[in-house]
Amino acid sequence: MAHYAFLNDENIVVEVIVGRDETEVVDGVSDWEQHYSDVRGLRCVRTSYNNNIRKQYAGIGYFYDQAADEFVSPQPFASWSLDSNNDWQPPIPKPEGDFYWDEESLSWLPL
Repeated sequence: MAHYAFLNDENIVVEVIVGRDETEVVDGVSDWEQHYSDVRGLRCVRTSYNNNIRKQYAGIGYFYDQAADEFVSPQPFASWSLDSNNDWQPPIPKPEGDFYWDEESLSWLPL
């Protein structure tokens, strides 16, 4: 069993399905990304539920960074930015302990 993400024209994930494992050959089909792309008319990219490929499991709204060949989660807050590893970072590092990000004050507040 494998998981596949369908992308729109902006490389945003619009659907994730469970499909054939990439090692399966059925009726001569062995390239399942291409097969699902042809069937749905959308680009299809395999994703890994166990995060074994493409950094993390794709979800609806995730961006597929083709150059890095990985999925990037949606921006959690307007003030956060991507680092060189495609991870979202707050403008201020999170302190030790139990805190949550408050976008209005642009600060970490205790739980």
